[in-house]
Amino acid sequence: MSITFDHSTKTFYLDGKGLTYAFFINDGGYPAHLYFGAPITHDDIRFTLAGGSGSFVPTPAGNDDTNLSYMRFLPEYGFYGTGDYREPAVLVENGGGDRLSDLLYVSHEVLPSKPRISGMPSLDGGETLVIHLADSVSGFRADLYYTVYDDASVITRRAVLTNDGSSPCALHRAFSFSLGLPSQDYSVITLHGSWAAERNIETIPMHHGVVSVDSKRCTSSATLNPFMGIIAKGTTETHGKAYGVNLVYSSSFVLKAEGTVGGDTVVSGGINDFDFRWILEAGESLETPEAVIAFSDEGIGGMSRAFHDAYRDHLISKKHVFTPRPIVINNWEATYFNFDIQKLKDIVDAVEGTGIDTLVLDDGWFGVRNNDRSGLGDWFVNTQKLSGGLAKIIQHVHSKGMRFGLWFEPEMVSEDSDLFRAHPDYAIGVPGRGRCYGRHQFVLDLTRADVRDYIVSSVNRVLSENAIDYVKWDYNRNVTDIYSLGREKERQSEFAHRYALGLYDICERIVNGNPNVFFEGCSGGGARFDPAMMYYFPQIWTSDDTDAEERTRIQYGTSIVYPLSTMSCHISAVPNHQTHRITPMSTRADIAHLGATGYELDTSAFTDGDRETVRLQIEEYKKYEQLVLRGDLYRIDSPFETPYFNEMIVSKDKSEAILCVYRRLSVPNAEPKRITLAGLDPSRLYRIEGLDITASGSTLMNVGIAIKYPKTDFWSEIYHITQAD
Repeated sequence: MSITFDHSTKTFYLDGKGLTYAFFINDGGYPAHLYFGAPITHDDIRFTLAGGSGSFVPTPAGNDDTNLSYMRFLPEYGFYGTGDYREPAVLVENGGGDRLSDLLYVSHEVLPSKPRISGMPSLDGGETLVIHLADSVSGFRADLYYTVYDDASVITRRAVLTNDGSSPCALHRAFSFSLGLPSQDYSVITLHGSWAAERNIETIPMHHGVVSVDSKRCTSSATLNPFMGIIAKGTTETHGKAYGVNLVYSSSFVLKAEGTVGGDTVVSGGINDFDFRWILEAGESLETPEAVIAFSDEGIGGMSRAFHDAYRDHLISKKHVFTPRPIVINNWEATYFNFDIQKLKDIVDAVEGTGIDTLVLDDGWFGVRNNDRSGLGDWFVNTQKLSGGLAKIIQHVHSKGMRFGLWFEPEMVSEDSDLFRAHPDYAIGVPGRGRCYGRHQFVLDLTRADVRDYIVSSVNRVLSENAIDYVKWDYNRNVTDIYSLGREKERQSEFAHRYALGLYDICERIVNGNPNVFFEGCSGGGARFDPAMMYYFPQIWTSDDTDAEERTRIQYGTSIVYPLSTMSCHISAVPNHQTHRITPMSTRADIAHLGATGYELDTSAFTDGDRETVRLQIEEYKKYEQLVLRGDLYRIDSPFETPYFNEMIVSKDKSEAILCVYRRLSVPNAEPKRITLAGLDPSRLYRIEGLDITASGSTLMNVGIAIKYPKTDFWSEIYHITQAD
């Protein structure tokens, strides 16, 4: 990892694992992009500048040299109003009402370690370049931060925007980065979805104009994930150039890829500028969320592994990231709201000796909460349902050598609750207007300090008064009626970003304030699956859809960006509660074991055979759990494109791997499926347990193996691969 500056050419070279990023300060004083890709030597590469479009090319103010036109170079941080017609990264309304900027290079510095973003999660890291830009007329300033890594093929980008003028200004756009790519011969990959169908893969050709994904929901959302892949023509899972951008952000966002008249592509994004206006008083700054930008010349799979490495090594809690995770039995699909102390004891007693080590008591333990229409916000124990309070069931769980977990939805309030009756103003809404409902509940106004203080004190009180080992943090609806009684009318369009800052504040005070509690994220399933949440929650409930067949696509799509270890994956009952599909218990386990595994069913109905099955499943999972936590993922066959879901996890030292194979439906007289393995050391000898195969890595990755599927729908198998002596 290194950051160097060539004074003679005014070129910056950022060298990290498997990549070089280069830009220079041109004659006009603007940071102009030169290169982002596989490692190169530090030659003078300004000869690659193509000159841009011959269409109308305005020049910077006071200079009639068209060679300096903004349209003739790729911006490191685009701005508006003085001749650059591409999507700007920043749009500022100055004190006089104009929206012009002319951000010129002032200086730079190289920091020995990466500074934290104020009030927001970010990756840690080492050497960091800061480019200082300023507008000499308005005093507006932008500081651009770049960090590279020697153990992950990513760079991180963000900006700090400061009003150094004497009067207030207003930001109408505050993106984290601009990235120029010298071609339009790309495809764009995005992850779309909905409740119970999160992170489907969609690929479209790049074109002239803007391809955009966004959320206006004050959350990162299941609808569109804060990720965009830019994939060169001909790139596959295993070959070709792949770029990816992922925002470390949990509120309304936007990512844009613009095919310009000059034949190149400009990628940008950050805080969604829809309904956004942020006032900066003189001397004030706004820090933008961090963008993680990955590069791979080993296809989409290489891009995914770059993200996985970066998040495991530099974002997820070091206390938990590589530590074996709790193996949970969650009572939700077993009981929903209908439980008591005895029912919970029966669930716990039934798993004794199986390896399940944690009971998570889900929704319904608090307030007056017998359905989803009441009780949210009243974080005190429902003693009518749980006679003797939580202590009685916690004591029983702990007596079995297990841990006890509890469900919360801290950001929400029910209309039928003591909290709402006492403080209706705590809920987001506009005075004089009725509020929109979502899941029969409202959202608390996290932009207000008094509301955050109530949430923190009430949740922390439950955690301090009870021996809680695990928390499942849920979030079951998106924000509507955007308005805060805590802000003046001129600042209401700051709401979405202030909600994110409020969320991170309560996470800091609850999650980091209870370091001995393991926290799992959830959002009606996987609707807030983003890097900022992973900073607080080492695993996230991937989807409320627990059907094994559906999970092949959900988990495959999630893995495009996020490590397997962050996916909470449970084995549930059949017929499945969401799809009513019946799949084999072994298949449900094989798919769930490709993440942080657990169970979501009524164990009190187990037979002795069921208990033995679960014991053997967990025993098998424990053999390769470290592969799930640490290994490199190689996707072989996509369930979006084929009837198969085949993938491998390979240890970093390539001494061990697992191969998961799955076929959707049985067909008569089916031919064997040939699978070429991936990620192994070509020169080593490997043994595949269960197939009686011993062969070199080169043979297994080029010749492959033939799998003869049985005449069974939804059949799967996991094969353990070890280095032969």
